[in-house]
Amino acid sequence: MSATGQATVDTILAQPGKGMAAHDRVIPQVEQEEYEYESLPPNFSLGANMVAGAFAGIAEHSVMYPIDLLKTRMQVVNTNPAAIYSGIGNAIATISRVEGYMSLWRGLSSVIVGAGPAHAVYFATYEAVKQAMGGNASGHHPLAAASSGACATIASDAFMNPFDVVKQRMQVHGSTYRSIAECATKVFRNEGLKAFYVSYPTTLTMTVPFTALQFTAYESLTKVMQRNRQGSYDPLTHCTAGGLAGGVAAAATTPLDVVKTLLQTRGTSSDLEIRHARGLSSAAGIIWRREGAKGFFRGMNARVVTAAPSTAICWSAYEVAKAYFIRVEEEKA
Repeated sequence: MSATGQATVDTILAQPGKGMAAHDRVIPQVEQEEYEYESLPPNFSLGANMVAGAFAGIAEHSVMYPIDLLKTRMQVVNTNPAAIYSGIGNAIATISRVEGYMSLWRGLSSVIVGAGPAHAVYFATYEAVKQAMGGNASGHHPLAAASSGACATIASDAFMNPFDVVKQRMQVHGSTYRSIAECATKVFRNEGLKAFYVSYPTTLTMTVPFTALQFTAYESLTKVMQRNRQGSYDPLTHCTAGGLAGGVAAAATTPLDVVKTLLQTRGTSSDLEIRHARGLSSAAGIIWRREGAKGFFRGMNARVVTAAPSTAICWSAYEVAKAYFIRVEEEKA
């Protein structure tokens, strides 16, 4: 609120008999402003939530895809000696020189096809649960943020897991798949439907705490950073809060991501023990016996480098879409 506006309010409140009327006129406006920057109105359409989420998901995964590919390569256990890299820079240089620059984008189509619908479900669930748990009310609601994030990832991962399996099969060194259709068909023919969901329990074990932590951190950071902005939309706030929240959550859940990668790429391995890994405990045991504790942190730098800007892009894109839909609704009113 401007200084002039505040002075006017103070003057009205100071007049006898007019204090209550002024309060009724002013406070609802401020509460509405604070409400809008954090979330869509509670009566906003499911379609708008899903479009905003799909836009955010495609933007996030498309921009950061090459780094995600490097993470997968660095996490694979018992990999080809030609696919052993000393760091992110060395990995980019080696892959570009040996396999061609465009190989850094191998499997992107699987993400684009799956990320749009999956993120639509993700953010639609997030908004619905958050509203139901009172997370859109004024104040700080970390439990609502964590719960809405957990529910969102359970719903979206059920849809996205098969696409993630195809993506990682196409990302590994020496992959011969030319398209997502070919990859999906061969995996189904050789390993059955279970190959697309063998990592799902592990994925949830990782993504539920990841998303709960990320959403809680994001909601808390945006409230702190927006405290003096009185509800105005600020892209930099959402970008910064999203990046910080994503980086912290990614580092904390790297061990489970390594296990997930082993399970999702097991069909490409020539190692019989890896090919017959059946779940979280089996895969974790293989990693522990062969590499010890350090094996669970393979590719952590690449994961953080991927997650921090990815979540910054995701939340920024989502908030931009929400701001657009809110503006459209206001113009109709």
